Amino acid sequence: MDLFEHAADTDLTGVPLAERLRPRLLADVVGQEHLTGPAGILTRSLKLGRVPSLILWGPPGTGKTTIAECLANEVKSRFIKVSAVAAGVADVRKAVEEARRLRAEQRLGTILFVDEIHRFNKSQQDALLPHVEKGVVTLIGATTENPSFEVNPALLSRCRVLVLKSVPPDGLRGLIDKALLSERGLLDRGLTVDDVARKVLVAAAAGDARRLLTSLEVAADLCEAEGRTLIERGDVEAAVQRRVLMYDKDGEQHYDVVSAFIKSMRGSNVDAALHYGFRMIEAGEDPMFVLRRMVIFASEDVGNADPMGLMVATSALQAFQLVGLPEGAINIAHAISYLAAAPKSNASYMAWKAAKKDIAAHGSLPVPMHLRNAPTGLMKSLGYGQGYQYPHDGEGGFVVDDYLPDALKDARYYHPKDVGVEAGIKARLEALEARVAAARASRTR
Repeated sequence: MDLFEHAADTDLTGVPLAERLRPRLLADVVGQEHLTGPAGILTRSLKLGRVPSLILWGPPGTGKTTIAECLANEVKSRFIKVSAVAAGVADVRKAVEEARRLRAEQRLGTILFVDEIHRFNKSQQDALLPHVEKGVVTLIGATTENPSFEVNPALLSRCRVLVLKSVPPDGLRGLIDKALLSERGLLDRGLTVDDVARKVLVAAAAGDARRLLTSLEVAADLCEAEGRTLIERGDVEAAVQRRVLMYDKDGEQHYDVVSAFIKSMRGSNVDAALHYGFRMIEAGEDPMFVLRRMVIFASEDVGNADPMGLMVATSALQAFQLVGLPEGAINIAHAISYLAAAPKSNASYMAWKAAKKDIAAHGSLPVPMHLRNAPTGLMKSLGYGQGYQYPHDGEGGFVVDDYLPDALKDARYYHPKDVGVEAGIKARLEALEARVAAARASRTR
């Protein structure tokens, strides 16, 4: 850093709060402990004194640029930043030539950071390949899009893909305190933030640290303009230009909205289910929480009335993991509307509870001899497996036999309902039960 760069770095006039508070060391990065914590891959790479080429994939405001800069600082490499939106092949070549010169003249490595690398076309990405392969530059690409679809396979194979997560609420709350107490932040302005305004800031940020700090800075200006030092809810909502849905993930309202969501789907009210589902997400709830609840619901409340419900729910979860927000909201809406409209049966769920109750009451009852495994001659001589009937040899793939332990021989847990697909399951089981009853009656004659 020369004298002019140093002067610019110490003069913070006009520099946005998010930039002033940008961490200089990897350990100070918030919300990505799976990468930057003691056991994280980036921390371990720094201990070895080298950084591999990386693709950092994650939502906006999660620290992709910050991590790249921290890595360059800590391995004492030159940091060259290129925006894929504005740069072309000529800019890439210029950056590579500078990196080549620095390595030859000063033995200095270069980290080439390509922001929004998914916006580079194939020829631009191909232009990076030989230089990454030869180690002229260490490439760190940042993208909000799935690199499997947006980055050329040849370039992707030369990079390690690291997934960044939305910054959790605790991390965002910590950033508010850091901004208020840091000399590079708002310390000299003597401001405080009330509890409600803090919650609104966190909810409005939705996991985006940069958005949180930008909103806080604007709210601080609005507050000071009125001669106050306490930032309130109104300041924050004016800063973000919208009314923020309040939703305490750890409080009563969280459980109320989740309950309303589940009960609306169970009651087959598609509109209410969509309202509560997206009310959670818009207020900052992790969409994966909503999707996991739907996966549970698909078996607990839809069950065999529509076995496709579970497939839709799990497919929506996997689809969301691939595409994320905002497009992933379409997958969530698909699953919510399907599950809410589907026929409902909790028969399999109740069957599990009934079976569990008997297991708790009776413990480990002996398995009937004819069902036991007989891998040795001794076991066979003791009667293990003797008398077992192979169902595929029976009429319709079924034989009349006893399967439960003797003490539970007449137990019945699953009571299918006469609804949806389960109506057919019920008819089949009733037909099989009639065969069993007839066979047992003939034995007693």
